Amino acid sequence: MNDMKTALVTGANKGIGFAIAQGLGALGFRVAIGARDDIRRKEAVEQLRADGIDAFGVALDVTSDESVAAAAETVEQTAAGLDVLVNNAGIAGRIDDGAQDPTTLDLDVLREVLETNVFGVVRVTNAMLPLLRRSATPRIVNLSSTMGSLTLQTGPILAAYAPSKSMLNSITAVYARQFADTNVIVNAACPGYVATDFNGFNGLRTPQEGAAIAIRLATLSDDGPRGGFFNDEGTVPW
Repeated sequence: MNDMKTALVTGANKGIGFAIAQGLGALGFRVAIGARDDIRRKEAVEQLRADGIDAFGVALDVTSDESVAAAAETVEQTAAGLDVLVNNAGIAGRIDDGAQDPTTLDLDVLREVLETNVFGVVRVTNAMLPLLRRSATPRIVNLSSTMGSLTLQTGPILAAYAPSKSMLNSITAVYARQFADTNVIVNAACPGYVATDFNGFNGLRTPQEGAAIAIRLATLSDDGPRGGFFNDEGTVPW
């Protein structure tokens, strides 16, 4: 076995997730591409390998206990361990017919968004923790949004998506408290308004620009910040 570090990025077949995988790969990480879609996952892995990055695919549906457990086995069998987990997979949820207007909020949409954006993060994190704990430098990065900031309350009114990121921020802080006396460092990252198919490519930033903060938090030194919420400018208010 060599001492190459391994990173798992969820939702890594496109957009910011792919850019995070690309960036970590360029830094010498072996990158596990977590994605539901078999074809897109395979294409992403092939593209990364063509760029000289050591990448492998991991079938991963963050809403499924069985899928997540199998993914942890895949990572262990392929890489023997895990040093970095980037919880990037997320959904915006349906917005038509007032589905995310708080006064007409569709509770099924709220459940669906929370299932991926919050429960999915907990499910994946806890499944990967036994592998992360073996690492000398375990790092967890949760992809959040300033839309989840109760102070800033940015962006359009999306009554399922925004609270999902507020809860993700809270979960991040709770994990950080639990990990306070360990070498596991967890933080939340806001990539900014990035042009991806997530928003119809309306964003102002490239996926590479959006990925930068997650890559920085994934490679923090042992004395780096814990349980914080950061973007490229620095600390984001809760």
